[in-house]
Amino acid sequence: MAQRATTSPSRARATPRPGFTEPRENFNHEHQNTQVVNGVQLGDLIQYVDFNYIARVTGVNAAALWALATSPGTPKNAQIHTTPPVSFAGTNFTTLSWNANPETNVTGYEIVMRETTTPDWTSAIPVGNVTTVTLNISKDNVQFGIRAVDDQGNRSPAAFPQAAA
Repeated sequence: MAQRATTSPSRARATPRPGFTEPRENFNHEHQNTQVVNGVQLGDLIQYVDFNYIARVTGVNAAALWALATSPGTPKNAQIHTTPPVSFAGTNFTTLSWNANPETNVTGYEIVMRETTTPDWTSAIPVGNVTTVTLNISKDNVQFGIRAVDDQGNRSPAAFPQAAA
């Protein structure tokens, strides 16, 4: 159930605020001013709130925020080098580089990959506590990401490398 009214002061100020929605929206009770039209009650009213559903959604959101808060930061300055290393011209080698994370508990990095037509990462290659790696994988066939791993096994969000010479 939406908890945002079209006339709310926060909407007028365009400030961010939380909102929950039903899995299947009922437009009689969402995005409506509170009123009765042709015998039908419209509007965001407390009797239409599914508190069990909101509690489950809140739990999922809290778990996601906790995971982000306890994980290392996303590696910065991630680059995919388009010029092959000396003596590697004409090969499928791909060189990636990034800046070391500032967290003292980072124990290494992973290169994550997926086919260009796949929406999710499908594999991860641990590369150790380094900031440059050359892989025998063609950059033409996959998307790459770089993520940090800490001593508790937490993983950062993946950084998408930018093209560099």
